[in-house]
Amino acid sequence: QVQPVESGGGLVQAGGSLRLSCTGSGRTSGISSYAMGWFRQAPGQDREFVAAISWSGGSTDYADSVKGRFTISRDNVKNTVYLQMNNLEPEDTAVYYCAATVHFRRDNYDYWGQGTQVTVSS
Repeated sequence: QVQPVESGGGLVQAGGSLRLSCTGSGRTSGISSYAMGWFRQAPGQDREFVAAISWSGGSTDYADSVKGRFTISRDNVKNTVYLQMNNLEPEDTAVYYCAATVHFRRDNYDYWGQGTQVTVSS
């Protein structure tokens, strides 16, 4: 079992950048043995997939809405997954969640963080 913990959210102007981080705590090896994903939920909307990375970092997947602007990466030595967000748009405003799962995929994640707020002003 692992508990993801997000950090790095904040307020940024449109066109700016932010980097979110997600570390894992728990009794096992942290997040290094899990595929990891980022999701987001804007007010009044369903939670949506943003990006995923396999446990090794060899495979990544992105939602069309962020492809070319966001980059997911991981450092298993540091037990951390990152989401680099560039050229942010007001539509990216949401609570961003980090999640862990055994298999690399876009849904059915098992362990979720509490979320970090990202606000993009126009």
